[in-house]
Amino acid sequence: MTGGLRPSETEAERNDRNLAELLQELRVAGLGVQMIFGFLLAIPFASKFSALGTGQRTLYVVTLVLAAVATALLVGPVAYHRLVFRRNLKRHLIGAANVMAILGLATVGLTVSAAVVLVLSYVARGLPTVLLGVFVVGLFAGLWFVFPLTRHWTSQPESPESPPAPPGPRGT
Repeated sequence: MTGGLRPSETEAERNDRNLAELLQELRVAGLGVQMIFGFLLAIPFASKFSALGTGQRTLYVVTLVLAAVATALLVGPVAYHRLVFRRNLKRHLIGAANVMAILGLATVGLTVSAAVVLVLSYVARGLPTVLLGVFVVGLFAGLWFVFPLTRHWTSQPESPESPPAPPGPRGT
């Protein structure tokens, strides 16, 4: 989301734009976590599930719960929007939805990482599983949080007179 007020944009227009951008981002993230959640729900019914050890079953339960929490956080803004629709609470909705989206993304990263570790623990036991699990967690943390936050803290905001950034893929 670009967030800031554009030169000829009112606060209401900015809120509308921010909400539309946020809901679009949540559609993409929500679909992915719902697919993971669906696969996780089916796993116990597979014949090889009984071959999992106690630690793997615990990791499965943790992964399943993380997927449920991620789903709740990423779909939460949609429910919030429906409940406060046309009540002049858009600024509050955007703030709450932004927090839910950030927490939801963090939970998605943990869900995917836990799922990778679960599969690796079945396929390649020991140190490779630990190292690859740490790598995946670090990858998500680095790309989704560390890199954007360090850029945020070290970059100067664009002035309203500066030319707009060139559009990315799909004109964003």
